[in-house]
Amino acid sequence: MADPSSYRPRPGEIPDSPGVYKFRDEHGRVIYVGKAKSLRQRLANYFQDLAGLHPRTRTMVTTAASVEWTVVSTEVEALQLEYSWIKEFDPRFNVKYRDDKSYPSLAVTMNEEFPRVQVMRGPKKKGVRYFGPYAHAWAIRETVDLMLRVFPVRTCSAGVFKRSAQIGRPCLLGYIGKCSAPCVGRVDAGEHRRLAEEFCDFMAGRTGAHLRRLEQEMHRAAEGMEYERAARLRDDVEALKRAMEKNAVVLTDATDADLVAVAEDELEAAVQIFHVRGGRVRGQRGWVTDKVEEVTTAGLVEHALQQLYGEESGDAVPREVLVPALPDPVEPLAAWLAGRRGAAVDLRVPRRGDKRALMETVRRNARQALALHKTKRASDLTTRSRALEEIAEALGLDSAPLRIECFDISHLQGEDVVASMVVFEDGLARKSEYRRFQIKGFAGQDDVRSMHEVVSRRFRRYLQERQRTGEWATGEDLAAEDSGTGGPGSVPDGPAPAGEREGNRPPKFAYPPQLVVVDGGQPQVAAARRALDELGIDDVAVCGLAKRLEEVWLPGEDDPVVLPRTSEGLYMLQRVRDEAHRFAIRYQRGKRSRAMRASPLDAVRGLGESRKQALVKHFGSVKRLRAATVEQICEVPGVGRKTAEAVAAALAQAAPAAPAVNTATGEILEDREGR
Repeated sequence: MADPSSYRPRPGEIPDSPGVYKFRDEHGRVIYVGKAKSLRQRLANYFQDLAGLHPRTRTMVTTAASVEWTVVSTEVEALQLEYSWIKEFDPRFNVKYRDDKSYPSLAVTMNEEFPRVQVMRGPKKKGVRYFGPYAHAWAIRETVDLMLRVFPVRTCSAGVFKRSAQIGRPCLLGYIGKCSAPCVGRVDAGEHRRLAEEFCDFMAGRTGAHLRRLEQEMHRAAEGMEYERAARLRDDVEALKRAMEKNAVVLTDATDADLVAVAEDELEAAVQIFHVRGGRVRGQRGWVTDKVEEVTTAGLVEHALQQLYGEESGDAVPREVLVPALPDPVEPLAAWLAGRRGAAVDLRVPRRGDKRALMETVRRNARQALALHKTKRASDLTTRSRALEEIAEALGLDSAPLRIECFDISHLQGEDVVASMVVFEDGLARKSEYRRFQIKGFAGQDDVRSMHEVVSRRFRRYLQERQRTGEWATGEDLAAEDSGTGGPGSVPDGPAPAGEREGNRPPKFAYPPQLVVVDGGQPQVAAARRALDELGIDDVAVCGLAKRLEEVWLPGEDDPVVLPRTSEGLYMLQRVRDEAHRFAIRYQRGKRSRAMRASPLDAVRGLGESRKQALVKHFGSVKRLRAATVEQICEVPGVGRKTAEAVAAALAQAAPAAPAVNTATGEILEDREGR
């Protein structure tokens, strides 16, 4: 436990101006981010007598080892910078909302040439219009099915769209009038985009204009004795009205507003948000959080609005935002919301009328969500705590291992050797810190040697980051460390988290575990312990879990530790081991499948990915490219004669795939090579 006086700034160092500050721990990891109207006054509160601090604040300042700050000109800039740093560094002592369930949204991909309507979950993407979130995916599909009569926007995947364009025939929705079939040219890109924009306008609550337009067209068609068209328009109007009826009217003045309510106790808080557009509830979502910092209801509201609108486009911020309490001062938050929307935002607490009644409904939902969350989590917390205590007791550790890292080796008959590292914190998987390794220095089924190399690389990186004394590693540093015979280093599974981007990011391996688990028995455990001893690391425990009898092995012990089959500690070790095994197998299979999809063009030296794509696009398939002459290949931009001759020679040597045959008729089917 650190003494806050050891890193307290000297008198006069802290400016008396608005700004944002960061507390870091001994490993340089950002553990708390905050903003202040006056940095001097706010930071002075953290360095008073520990007995006068809130217990959570006391834990934070004793965990920290340094503090730094950035001065800004206005409180609005401080709000923006605070949000950016929380997203980037994910500090452990900041309020972090997590969805209490995975809510689906209706998405329109306006960033594509031919926008697509679909159900989406997860993080939002730039250029995509979102509506919702909704409680159930089937509710979205019912609404979309009704609206496609009037706004026939495509809903097919990219593969189906491309296939229909190639064969010149639309899919079933195109035949029954629920898609305008841009894939076969029934409408051009501009007309299809107009349909998508009208679809978005209707979903955003601007329904009256579309209904009036359709009714006017229906009357004109009837007057012109176009009775079939008038009947079709009548059905379209009814379909839109049925879609609107699925959302009850809650505000009679057709208000666009978001209502935020909070239910909290001393340890946790639940936030519920109702999205009202055109007086109707268009979406609902909820968050829960641990109150790891001392925070008021107004502070919870401020954090919730930051998360809700921080990455949204301007049209997602409504004209009114109704909350249970206003932060003091409220002007910076209101100005920030206005900047996100591009117009004024009425941020206030409803006092009377139907909006206050609706706020009570949202508050009841928040209370129910908190009660349900606590009911579910009570057993989980108890079980996880008991499991960690059992592991500590079985392995002779001084305290429960709050961070566990597990390593596993995977290969296919000695080829494509890879390794995985998974991380569990407080008994829960922390997937953003998973890592995977390629092992190229040797081949063969030598799991012991592979385990020694992987553990050495992981903790060698940790020592290097610790020696940097808080200075972040750059991408060049990381690449240079892994340029030896061991091959590339860790590769994140998917895109790197916000706090691990190139340039300004925390080090990947700067945070050490209390326990290392290896998938294997005594030899693998000995290899991992030897790797740590060679690096001089003696404060990290090591154990192994053998698959055959689920025995726990410790370094230097001739006999394993046998945990009861009903032990929660054994169950947690099995979960950690199985997750590492799954992650390694996934990486190994992915590498193998990429190798099997290799193109005959890969054999041409000096032919990059861009020119490969240009060749296949020019001729339409590898089959047609194989039939082309050297002169025809030279017609592709960027391909010279020597390259064309190399391409022709490589394709001549590669045996073409056997054509597919219809076993019933003997007919040779279409060659799909090159797709």
